[in-house]
Amino acid sequence: MPPVLSALLAFVVALFRSRASLCLENLALRHQVAIYKQAVPHPRLHPTDRLFWVWLSRLWSGWQNALAFVQPRTVIAWQRQRFRAHWRRLSQRGTPGRPALAKEVRDLIRQMWRAVTLQGFLR
Repeated sequence: MPPVLSALLAFVVALFRSRASLCLENLALRHQVAIYKQAVPHPRLHPTDRLFWVWLSRLWSGWQNALAFVQPRTVIAWQRQRFRAHWRRLSQRGTPGRPALAKEVRDLIRQMWRAVTLQGFLR
């Protein structure tokens, strides 16, 4: 199961647990994170993990205090990156570049070019 889905499932389960149980689980998880930070210098995050932190930063004002693996400026950079990618996708819809001209118009342009070129040589 992806980490984001397991985190959301844990959140739903936590809604029905007692406060003491949640505090003990929080203590256990923080201890594991502290050990993990000592053992692994650069943990790998997946795009779903990044999306989770971007989403959480929009909903929760204390998100910066809970970060253990990444710095707050990294999450803000992810938000900016997603914003730029969103607008890039919107702006790149359709065919890029100038619309094609009809064959008759291209032939007329060539004919006019030849006429002007011939007049220039005759003078």
